[in-house]
Amino acid sequence: MATAVEVINLVKRYENNTVIPGLTISVRQGEIFALLGANGAGKTTTLECIEGIRSYHEGDIRVHGRIGVQLQSSSLLENITAIEAYKLFCLWNKSKIDKETLHSFGIMEFRNKQYRTLSTGQKRRLHLAIALINDPDIVILDEPTAGLDVEGRVSLHKEIRKIRDSGKTILMASHDMAEVESLCDRIAILKEGKLAFLGTADELTGSHFGESKISFRVRNQFPEIKLSYSKLDQSERNYFTVTTTEIADALYELLTLLKEMDNEVLDIKIEHASLEERFIEIAKEGR
Repeated sequence: MATAVEVINLVKRYENNTVIPGLTISVRQGEIFALLGANGAGKTTTLECIEGIRSYHEGDIRVHGRIGVQLQSSSLLENITAIEAYKLFCLWNKSKIDKETLHSFGIMEFRNKQYRTLSTGQKRRLHLAIALINDPDIVILDEPTAGLDVEGRVSLHKEIRKIRDSGKTILMASHDMAEVESLCDRIAILKEGKLAFLGTADELTGSHFGESKISFRVRNQFPEIKLSYSKLDQSERNYFTVTTTEIADALYELLTLLKEMDNEVLDIKIEHASLEERFIEIAKEGR
């Protein structure tokens, strides 16, 4: 697959503090790629270097296409209306007004409201619409749904997916693990400016990465049993939990024993650690 953004041995320093000591990542064309990390991990600095609004000391950044940017924090003139702001940026970019975008993002509903009176969600929609004015190949979103309520996040996620489905590449930073798991094709976790993980959410939360749980409910109580591949904890009301690192072997052994006991399984589910739990584990490693 072709590459949209390449970051090669990026080094960024602030006076005597090296915040990014040599980062290398690549973003594929047409994917939603997330940069994750605790505060100070280097997410926003990396994005700003890619955007060209922050200089760096060593390395190389290659961007294959036009960029549109929604900054983590941005503002417009308080008294300008939403439609005036959109038209102004269209003039600066020598672009035509895209009525489909205005309707799709719901901007026509508040087009005549002054910027200072817009809700957080309306401002986010306007900022994203402005970022798309030059028909970018790559859209960079820094905390795109910060401050939004549940309905606002769901609505904006729908628009982000539509942008990706139109063939554009999306590079984003987010603290919302549910958002990342729902939207992103791949994720990179930064720790002190270094790459701590790169892959899919499933790869990060998969059973091979640590312990998983098999929770089940049976019709009848049964005596304590020993399992080769897992640990069994009994709960109340015929509920039990098996903790294991070998899902397939543990599940086979458990169901075989229950069948031999002629005990009916009423409910069963398998749970891996959440993306947030894995993220916290990586952030704490080496402390």
